[in-house]
Amino acid sequence: MSPFSKDRLNDLLKGREISIVSVKDLQEENPKLRFDSQFQSRESLDAINKIASFDHFRISDLSIAPLKGRSISYSENGDFPVIRSGDISNSFQAGSLLRSSDRESAFYVKKSDVLISSIGQGSIGKIQLFREDGEFATVSEVTVLRVKGYSPACVAAFLSGHYGQAQIHRYVTGATGQLHLYPKDVDRILIPKFTAEFQDRISRLYDRQEVLYRSSITSQARAESKILEALGLVDWSPLEQLSFTGRASDVFDANRIDAQYFRPLFVEVEEKLKATNSAVMLGSVLSLNARGRQPKYSEKGLPVINSKHVRTNRVVLSGNRVAIEKGSPVMIEHGDVLLNGTGEGTLGRAAPYLHSAKALPDNHVTVLRSNLVDSVYLSVFLNSPLGQWQIERHIKGSSGQIELYPNDIDKILIWNAPEALQKSVRREILSAFEETKKASELLLSAERAVDTAIEGGEVAAMNYLDSIEGTT
Repeated sequence: MSPFSKDRLNDLLKGREISIVSVKDLQEENPKLRFDSQFQSRESLDAINKIASFDHFRISDLSIAPLKGRSISYSENGDFPVIRSGDISNSFQAGSLLRSSDRESAFYVKKSDVLISSIGQGSIGKIQLFREDGEFATVSEVTVLRVKGYSPACVAAFLSGHYGQAQIHRYVTGATGQLHLYPKDVDRILIPKFTAEFQDRISRLYDRQEVLYRSSITSQARAESKILEALGLVDWSPLEQLSFTGRASDVFDANRIDAQYFRPLFVEVEEKLKATNSAVMLGSVLSLNARGRQPKYSEKGLPVINSKHVRTNRVVLSGNRVAIEKGSPVMIEHGDVLLNGTGEGTLGRAAPYLHSAKALPDNHVTVLRSNLVDSVYLSVFLNSPLGQWQIERHIKGSSGQIELYPNDIDKILIWNAPEALQKSVRREILSAFEETKKASELLLSAERAVDTAIEGGEVAAMNYLDSIEGTT
């Protein structure tokens, strides 16, 4: 080996953030001649070289050319849900997605498609194996892989792991806030040829994850049903009137003159709650009702929770950006309720924060804290129709700029249910939380098994999978 060869220089520079590449390699693998440190990073090049040392495919060999969704118009009561970049997750809830009836523009995903978030700071490169039935559309910020002749679960696990993410990171282009991952670059990603037996083991982990996640959704549905059943409102829905009148005194009291606020539907909901003789204004049972602020992001600090992390009765704490605590008006603690205060499709979603690590809310998330009402029960009530109808009443602003302010959150009427019912609701959500946690652990195990197969061989990976059987 020449003392000045590329391999020799790379060996000498091992452990340093310096890469040596030849002009020939640049021309073959880099037709646009990118010289930036991200594209030529040692981590990315090492990952590519490692996969290239195996029998391998390119993504283009495994799938129809990567597909992209299209621009689409949204409608509140649309015919089908739409998956956007920030929605990519192996545990999303269809009810939390925006909807559309724009069938002419819709690009529908299929079961077993692999979805890649392809735009956006903090979400780019996220992977989801799509497991839903029914119509789901997606948009141009999501890349879709329709894998043929290979396990889609194995592709998803690989892309989520170290060697997949290192390659994805290499092909991301643009500046902060305008990051993109284009399908033609996804096509170039290398993936090892795993045996059919190993692919099957990874697929089985994803199947177990799906069962656990479906069970968690059922547990959440039972929690809400318990509230509605106790109130005798399971099949109740208020009548919608096309025209109605209001009293001038009510207008002055509310300081609102829009028809939205005075819809008879909202009055009927309040009457149903007051009939329990246990209805209270939310503000009267809160010790804290405060919205976060725009965080000062940094390399170290506390995880930041934004509106995309606040799902229905569940807070996602994975891959969050971090920020410094100094100057933040409020910190999220275990047991708080988080409520989205802005945004089409996200406003009004509530979730109990059941994680042990403290976190910071951004300026779209309101933190509610109470010692008088169980926080988990409060979250489920706010997500129920009784809570959502009232939240809808107190929304201010126009389309695209809607807000739910803390002082209006105080005015929401809640049912302070008997303690036994609140505890029963809590148990269902805690069960769902544990099921979701175990489901996430299975996916992490799949990623770890794939990385282990690359680093130590499939036998080592199989031994690892044997060791976790029955523990997750």
